[in-house]
Amino acid sequence: MIRFILMSMVLMVAGCSSLLSSEAPPVQVYVLRAAANSSTSSATSNEAPSGQTLPTVQVLRPQADPGLATELITLVRSDHRLDRYAGSSWAGTLSDVVEALSIDTLRASGNWAAVHDAPSPFSSDYLLQINIRRFEADYTGSGDAPTVHVTLDCTVARRLGRELLTNFVSEGVADAEANRMSEVVAAFEKAANLALATMAERSAAAVRTSTTPSTP
Repeated sequence: MIRFILMSMVLMVAGCSSLLSSEAPPVQVYVLRAAANSSTSSATSNEAPSGQTLPTVQVLRPQADPGLATELITLVRSDHRLDRYAGSSWAGTLSDVVEALSIDTLRASGNWAAVHDAPSPFSSDYLLQINIRRFEADYTGSGDAPTVHVTLDCTVARRLGRELLTNFVSEGVADAEANRMSEVVAAFEKAANLALATMAERSAAAVRTSTTPSTP
């Protein structure tokens, strides 16, 4: 009986060990960085060129189209087949990634006295809502390496009364130099920064050309 109990314990330990071990490769986590803006104005003074105080903006949490609301890196194959890169992911959900990139881009532009994130307790003059329409590596072309597409639907509104100022689509496209994750991620970063640069420029232009004051 003692020998039977000991053998059972050995088998149980061996079974637990096999459950704990895994042959799956570790997931590689990738981050994207906002491009540096060398043309930033003197935002430290919080003054617009005309001497007026720069406005403030709050970036609401971006919304992602179906299939994109994940931390996995998305690709598109022929016949509109949605897929993911195995063993690779972003550092957060796509909404988190785009929100962080948008805030960094707007702050670097020098057009705002302050840029707040979605849960910020501070009030702002304007609101920016971003809907992520495309954020994918497209393999439907003729080459082996994909083309990355980033499409953002942007809405700028006055916080007071939620008055709409403008709505526009901002896009960025970049070809990966090779079909390797490092080159694909570099193409994602380039395409995202192209789209975000347009977003920052058009958002600031909409506020500058607005005739109604943002605060009573």
